[in-house]
Amino acid sequence: MKEVLLLGDSVRMAYQSAVASMLGESFHVSAPGENGRFAAYTLNSLRVWLPDMPHPDIIHWNNGLWDTAILYREDGCFVSIEEYADALRKTLRELQKTGAKIIFALTTPVWEEKAFLTTAMPPCHKNEDIRRYNAVARTVMEQNGVIINDLYCVVEPHIKEYICEDMIHPTEIGKSVLASAVSDKIREVLHD
Repeated sequence: MKEVLLLGDSVRMAYQSAVASMLGESFHVSAPGENGRFAAYTLNSLRVWLPDMPHPDIIHWNNGLWDTAILYREDGCFVSIEEYADALRKTLRELQKTGAKIIFALTTPVWEEKAFLTTAMPPCHKNEDIRRYNAVARTVMEQNGVIINDLYCVVEPHIKEYICEDMIHPTEIGKSVLASAVSDKIREVLHD
């Protein structure tokens, strides 16, 4: 049986049970019982989470939505792009110590025009920021030989169908599509 560890934010939490179902009985899927929030939070939490998890064969991980959140409009993104890249590098260093294969999932887009029309107060997101942070994440991961799962491109063409009324989280069909993309990538990497 292959041990799969899912790490990430509330989008990961939305699709994780479907991933476990799609992967089937030859895989055991584990995940923290909490949201991984922003990259530095995940980094800090690994020292608590990893000892409580089965030793993974593969880790599918994302961080980015919290990092790109605009909490106070005058400040821009919650975490600077430099701090984001640094936290990703350090998190990756710690995950590599497990010896597991690692997949990094790029941050999914938000239903931006709806968010800015209906959200008088932050937090809110801009897809332009998400794309910039995804580009930095891609660079960090590619420099370290980590496989990318481009969930941004999976969701973006169907954003109104895959993202729900809160403008961030996946709809039921979005959960299924994301779970399929995650399950397929995990199988692909483990069979290479």
